[in-house]
Amino acid sequence: MTNASGTSGGVALTESTYFSPEAQAVYMSASQFKAFRTCEAAALAEIRGEWLPEETTALLVGNYVDAHFSGTLETFREQHPSIFTRAGELKAEYRQAEQVIARIERDPTLTKYLSGEKQVIMTGEIAGVPFKIKVDSLHRGKALVDLKIMRDFQPVWDPDGHRRLPWWLAWGYDFQAAIYQEVERQSRGADAAPLPFYLAAATKEREPDIGIWQVEQSQLDSALEVVRELAPQYAALKRDDGVPDRCGSCDWCRRTKVITEIGLLSKEDVA
Repeated sequence: MTNASGTSGGVALTESTYFSPEAQAVYMSASQFKAFRTCEAAALAEIRGEWLPEETTALLVGNYVDAHFSGTLETFREQHPSIFTRAGELKAEYRQAEQVIARIERDPTLTKYLSGEKQVIMTGEIAGVPFKIKVDSLHRGKALVDLKIMRDFQPVWDPDGHRRLPWWLAWGYDFQAAIYQEVERQSRGADAAPLPFYLAAATKEREPDIGIWQVEQSQLDSALEVVRELAPQYAALKRDDGVPDRCGSCDWCRRTKVITEIGLLSKEDVA
């Protein structure tokens, strides 16, 4: 496992400190950026240690597959005893994860793209905000590859836009790709050209589907502009400069909701 560790605000990033509260406070990450876009209040509460989102089975299954390809599966198993039955066998969801792993490894193209340096840590700045990234598979000077384990590759309903979006857009992977590409580019010098970014993916269906896609550069450029616009605002919130917006519908917002007015029920509410 290769680490290109960085230091900002007195926090040295390594494999063991990457997800530490100190690192989360100093650095923005792709996951943190996406969390702020979803709900600023919940994202800030998580950074402050006031809120811990539920660790879902779907998330753990994806992490199980990631751990295999990063060479940390035994450690993952030790840290998550809940994935085993009382008899010491893997639960059904994680047996399916083993099938996903086997399906990926049967494909020579996926194997090739996932054969770069594993879990490479890098740091950089976007719009003056320190960012950290951890690349699943880095082919130095050639490409960045990120592995995603999805339920399926079907479009996902976007309640805000009232439309269906491609799965990779619905989950904000364009923002992750843009952040990763820019931070890696900076590591090679101010005038370096960005490397192609690829999403390698497999599904958790009974018969796993697989695919690999290059994210179009124009899409990455557009996403990076959004990151440049919003990251300073989110960084200011982390410094307690400003009041975070509440989405009003997430677990954190429901947990901390305070009634400030009495509603009125009327037959006019019937659609």
